[in-house]
Amino acid sequence: MNRIAAVQMASGPNVSANLLEAGRLIALAVDAGAKMVVLPENFSIMGMTEQDKVKVAEEQGSGPIQNFLSEQASRHGIWLVGGTIPLRAESEGHVRAACLLFNDKGQIAARYDKMHLFDVQLSDGAEKYTESETIEPGNEIVVADTPFGKLGMAVCYDLRFPELFRAMADKGAELIVLPSAFTAITGKAHWETLVRARAIENLIYLVASAQGGFHANGRETHGDSLIIDPWGVVQDRLPRGSGVVLGNIDLHRLQEIRRTFPSLAHRRLRCTL
Repeated sequence: MNRIAAVQMASGPNVSANLLEAGRLIALAVDAGAKMVVLPENFSIMGMTEQDKVKVAEEQGSGPIQNFLSEQASRHGIWLVGGTIPLRAESEGHVRAACLLFNDKGQIAARYDKMHLFDVQLSDGAEKYTESETIEPGNEIVVADTPFGKLGMAVCYDLRFPELFRAMADKGAELIVLPSAFTAITGKAHWETLVRARAIENLIYLVASAQGGFHANGRETHGDSLIIDPWGVVQDRLPRGSGVVLGNIDLHRLQEIRRTFPSLAHRRLRCTL
C-alpha cells in the first residue's frame, strides 16, 4: 500500500502567501507518511478578480509557482499533483488551468488542462461564474504511469461529466485525482454524491482535494476533501478549514474488487471520446 494525501486550503490573492501555506501543509502530509500529495484547484491564487490569474500566468517549465512545486517534490522525495496553476494560453487574455504532476525528482511527469469550464448562474442568483472569459479549455484525456498505479487527472467541474472518468478508466486508470474549488452551494448539494459515484462506477480510488472556507474575494468554497476507495468507502475527509486528508492506495484490493464485481466488463455501451 502507498500513503497518499489531499491538501485542503482557503487560498487568497497573494501568491507568495499561498505557497507558504501549501508548503506547510505538504510538510504535514509528508510527516504523516504520504508519498504522493494532491493540492487543490487554484491553490496558488484565488484572485480578487478573474483577471488576476492571467497576470501571474507562467510558461510551462518556468516561473515561481512551478519552481515551488518542483522544489517541494524533490526535497521531500514525493510525487506532487500541483492542483491547478495558470499557464499561458494561445488566446489573448486567457490561461490554461493546468494540473501538473511532478515526480519525486521534481520533474514534470504529466499535464492535464481543465476541460469543462464552469459557466454557471446559480439558481438563487447570488453567484455567477464565467470561467470561459479567462480560461481556455483543454481537450486531452490524461492517464499517467506512477508508482501508485495508473493515475487519471480531472479538475473540479469535470466531476459532473462521467464520460471523462469512464474514458480514463478505459485508458487503465486505477487512481484519479480531482483538485477542486466547489462553491458552497453546489458542494452542499452534490459534492460527496458525485465524488463517491465516480469512484464506485469506475472501480477506482478517487482523491478529491478541495478549497474550503472563506476567501478574500468574498467567495465561499465547500471544502470536504475526500479520499474514496473503489467500493465507495470514505477513507478520510476534512469538512472545513486548512489541513490534510490521508488514505492508502492498495492496488491488490482494487484488483480483487474488479475481479469479484466485474461491472466494467459487463458494459454494453462504449464511451466514444
